[in-house]
Amino acid sequence: MASIGSRLRKEKIAKILMQMAGITITGSLFLIVGTILYKGLPYLSWEMITQTPQGGFYIGKEGGILNAILGSLYLAGLSTLLATVIGIPISIYLNVYIKSGSFVSRTSKLIFDVLYGIPSIVYGAIAFSIMVLFGIRASLLGGVITITLLTIPIVVRTIDELISTVPVDLKHVTSSLGATKLESSLVMLKYIKPGLFTAILLAFGRAIGDVAGVLLTTGFSDNIPKYLDEPTATLPLAIFFQLSSPIPEVQGRAYASALILTLIILIIVLCTHFLASKQKKHKI
Repeated sequence: MASIGSRLRKEKIAKILMQMAGITITGSLFLIVGTILYKGLPYLSWEMITQTPQGGFYIGKEGGILNAILGSLYLAGLSTLLATVIGIPISIYLNVYIKSGSFVSRTSKLIFDVLYGIPSIVYGAIAFSIMVLFGIRASLLGGVITITLLTIPIVVRTIDELISTVPVDLKHVTSSLGATKLESSLVMLKYIKPGLFTAILLAFGRAIGDVAGVLLTTGFSDNIPKYLDEPTATLPLAIFFQLSSPIPEVQGRAYASALILTLIILIIVLCTHFLASKQKKHKI
């Protein structure tokens, strides 16, 4: 009886600790979102979303952050596209063309796990070295190089986990029908298609919210980039520079910029959950 009572007490303590952790995390989330809404909403306007910075924008003059919004979308879109084009073949090769559980397979996946956890500033330093080597100045292209390097491990490891959920019977059926490894790969990609879009959205979300990596490589401009070799503003960089201003109105615009970025991330998260639920139904 004593041991049962002790186990029940431990279970209650564990339950209380889990509830406290959940409340703390949820409360922190509401605090962050509430702060952004409270400080940013009064400064959010249609002018801010649809105009580029005018003269003296960073000392409280008129204008907006359209250049940063479009710059972020250009940067994240191109980087995610490149990471997907590069990452999908790598994932297929590791899961189809290399024997599962082999030394090469395990080592490769370990390397991508390590790359997944490396801070983005390290990728920025590597990309900066590449830019210096090839004579590329701080520009949209430099940012694309950085964020592509950052997001490739995300795409590879996410797709790798998705491929591991493909039923073994499906692989055997395609092999028994005389399908080549490439054809079997296409069947697997079709099976994990909803999850594949989720992986792409996750990479896009990481790309659009990064600031440390692009700080060294994209430069900054009040204009909307027309070419890859032009400096580019992004929302995280705009927030960083506006918060550095001593002028309260400019700081308020920084929170409004953060609100716009949060809304974009929210849309990505909702799309990710929708596709994840679709993937579960697909499996059933």
